Amino acid sequence: MSRVIIFLVFIFAACGCRFSDNKLPILGPDGHTIPSFMLINQNGDTSGTEQLEGKIFIGAFFFTRCRGICPKMTTEMKRVQDVFSNNQNLKLVSFTVDPEHDTSEVLLSYMTIFDADPKMWTMFTGSKKELYRLARTGFYITAVEGDGGADDFIHSEKLVLVDAEKRIRGYYDGTDSVSVSLLISDVRKLLSKL
Repeated sequence: MSRVIIFLVFIFAACGCRFSDNKLPILGPDGHTIPSFMLINQNGDTSGTEQLEGKIFIGAFFFTRCRGICPKMTTEMKRVQDVFSNNQNLKLVSFTVDPEHDTSEVLLSYMTIFDADPKMWTMFTGSKKELYRLARTGFYITAVEGDGGADDFIHSEKLVLVDAEKRIRGYYDGTDSVSVSLLISDVRKLLSKL
């Protein structure tokens, strides 16, 4: 737990500033990258990190029954999609934190509501333990410990920017249009390096 708390303090300190040479920080413990995963996408197919190889991507954790922050986050992700709609080097990935309800069919319907482009945006469901492990130890979106069991729950407004080497480069408030505008600017910086 202390390692996660130290890391989160580092994240918030790093995200509060931008280096003068316009470079983005690399966040996380030394050498940390998003781990490989295999989950179920909105089409019911097993899919995962192979589709993200060499791509910049933005990760979000949400659930379709959420009436609070999730619709706003998804709307802001759609804005990012629209800005980069012709760029094959950027992917959007949304992971449900409510896999018992959010089946592939439910995710596909949710994508349709928000006009999510499946060529650019994938929504994942799967094992709750795997999804929560990925949220906690892959994307570091919460410092709250848990085991992915029945009483465990994660809810975060954070969008996570990951570079083509699967390193975390920024955290953004997905409910705040100013923060998402910064995300868009930072995506452009990473795309310019490819």
